[in-house]
Amino acid sequence: METLNWGSFKAQLQQNPDLELQFQYATGKLVSASYHITEIKQAPIVSVDCGGVMNKWTEIIVQLWEPGEKQQDRAMKVSKALSIVNVVEKILPLDPKGIVKIEFGNSQFDTRQMFPNEIIADGENLVVDLRPDFTQCKAINRDGSCGTTATGEECCTPSIAEKPKIQLVNLATSSSSCTPGGGCC
Repeated sequence: METLNWGSFKAQLQQNPDLELQFQYATGKLVSASYHITEIKQAPIVSVDCGGVMNKWTEIIVQLWEPGEKQQDRAMKVSKALSIVNVVEKILPLDPKGIVKIEFGNSQFDTRQMFPNEIIADGENLVVDLRPDFTQCKAINRDGSCGTTATGEECCTPSIAEKPKIQLVNLATSSSSCTPGGGCC
């Protein structure tokens, strides 16, 4: 699945300001129309993967909260969501290349971060279809493998220069060993 960046996500919202913004978190399940956008986070990520390679990216996380009691029958308009985005961006400029994630959970669905899979204009609604986040091995994404290579080497071990071999000498059998009073010390 290809991820959606913040610039593209925001542009799709801007093209549909008069529609109601809905989020589908599972097949046939929409976030309650009473949801709130509680915060928008910008998270710069710096990591080192199993192969010893440093990776950097930014995530833009939109957090949704569903109140315990229904407060309204219709979801917020896209224009209202964009007004929240404008408030955030006055204080925190969001990276247009940041990967978008939507954070949501309720009493029947554990809180998690999900990717917008697709955004569909459907009648009066703009539906953001969400898919779960996933783990991945970055070595595979670099055309490596995860596990062992064809030669039996571990793919996830950093390439380290071979350690020098040290030769041990048994001083007890060596002719150049020191003896008390021998003057070698």
